[in-house]
Amino acid sequence: MATDPAELTRRAQAWLAEDPDPETRDELSRLIDAGDHTELAARFAGTLQFGTAGLRGELGAGPMRMNRAVVIRAAAGLAAYLKAKGDGAGLVVVGYDARHKSADFARDTAAVMVGAGLRAAVLPRPLPTPVLAFAIRHLGAVAGVEVTASHNPPRDNGYKVYLGDGSQIVPPADGEIAAEIAAVRSLTDVPRPEAGWETLGEDVLAAYLARTDAVLTPGSPRDTRIVYTPMHGVGRDTLLAAFARAGFPAPKVVAEQADPDPEFPTVAFPNPEEPGAMDLAFATARAAGPGSVDIVVANDPDADRCAVAVPAPGTDDGWRMLRGDEVGALLAAHLVSKRASGTFATTIVSSSLLSRIAAASSLPYEETLTGFKWLARVDGLRYAFEEALGYCVDPEGVRDKDGITAALLITELAAELKQSGRTLTDLLDDLAVEYGLHATDQLSVRVEDLSLIADAMRRLREAPPASLAGLSVRSAEDLSQGTDVLPPTDGLRYHLAGSAESGVEAGRVVVRPSGTEPKIKCYLEIVVQVASAAALPEARKQAAAALTAVKADLSAAAGI
Repeated sequence: MATDPAELTRRAQAWLAEDPDPETRDELSRLIDAGDHTELAARFAGTLQFGTAGLRGELGAGPMRMNRAVVIRAAAGLAAYLKAKGDGAGLVVVGYDARHKSADFARDTAAVMVGAGLRAAVLPRPLPTPVLAFAIRHLGAVAGVEVTASHNPPRDNGYKVYLGDGSQIVPPADGEIAAEIAAVRSLTDVPRPEAGWETLGEDVLAAYLARTDAVLTPGSPRDTRIVYTPMHGVGRDTLLAAFARAGFPAPKVVAEQADPDPEFPTVAFPNPEEPGAMDLAFATARAAGPGSVDIVVANDPDADRCAVAVPAPGTDDGWRMLRGDEVGALLAAHLVSKRASGTFATTIVSSSLLSRIAAASSLPYEETLTGFKWLARVDGLRYAFEEALGYCVDPEGVRDKDGITAALLITELAAELKQSGRTLTDLLDDLAVEYGLHATDQLSVRVEDLSLIADAMRRLREAPPASLAGLSVRSAEDLSQGTDVLPPTDGLRYHLAGSAESGVEAGRVVVRPSGTEPKIKCYLEIVVQVASAAALPEARKQAAAALTAVKADLSAAAGI
């Protein structure tokens, strides 16, 4: 790490000499001229690390920020990796969202690929991430790159890498690509021709949209009325086209969030899960009048996630956001009712309810580490979800989470229930009675100092809790050691025993650092058996009380 002012200035000037972007050159020149060594230290304290999430970080000048110089190095490393694997003449497809610099990063990537002897094709305009994931397999590419920071703050951007199977990279590919990136000595060594790549036409999007039809049942009811927000992202046109093809009523789009806008002006954080992010969608639904809207649907800015809200009379908003675990269970139940076959899968931090749904239908079930990079690799996969609003409902088309096809499928389910006078909430109640109430929650702490996360993990490893919320910890696993079925990861998992006194049948806690944000995340689940629908209100109280107590005890044990 460079901390000496003279060394910082030297490194900054060397970076400045190679930076191809006038904007970041001006930015860095101002910092050098001002002698702002504090900011220079933040920019030159190391390099953004390339991993299984690719790259993601704040836009700006220097190796610790997302910028054209960093992206060119990443693209050169990926090209070298592909050539070393014998794919040096293959096609690389590049997609991008509407964030600041995304189009520039996509063009730089295509130029580097062509300069390295590969072929490159760029999607015709900012499009949802699942379109890129689809295009890789559809076009027979050897790899794909999506320039997106997904639901991160407006100041961020990112770089997500897929291989030829259409799924995101996992070890050892991430480490091997990172090594090739580190081997790039100078940007002058990276050829970047001005042309030579293809800009794809609308046919690739048309092929994706044709594939979306496959998730629906021919002849199913299509009369669900929805309010939709793309959250200032790129999902609107693709989702509207998919809904029109399917024959659903045109969604009512939240006007204030309809157009792509890299500033995300109406939300503090462009993630449907964040407090306040759905306020305008709920206001739009209320303005439509009582009974005029069946469900509210949202995509995150790159449209690979899907959020759903249901009417909640008597509440302040009149609507309730469903948890990702709830939507995951609803989609699973819907697919089971359609006699889906194949493996149902979720992650270790998502609700275990899916395991019971699969078992009841004698379907194979698997759990993986967090992220669709793992879920997409499950053999015989038919359906996968993760609690962070990610759903894969058509793995033959998109081996990744897809917020467009998930929106179609949940809307079809709502239409089928509506035909019989029922709602998504009614089906959730049915699942709770049949399989037990699986109540989930999170304790998520954002930090400025990453050492606080390491301290919390160390504290829990050195002094693991013997009980949480009065429920004894019947087993504790340090996931960094791996298990019989999971590769090592930085995480801890506790299984809680039941308690007749509290009415809890079982519980589970997983603690892990976030892979994409400066957060420590704790995923909580409490299972309460329910004798009948009439017992559900009391079961929910029991589960809520247990989750609150688990949060308090875990927070104390971790020092967060």
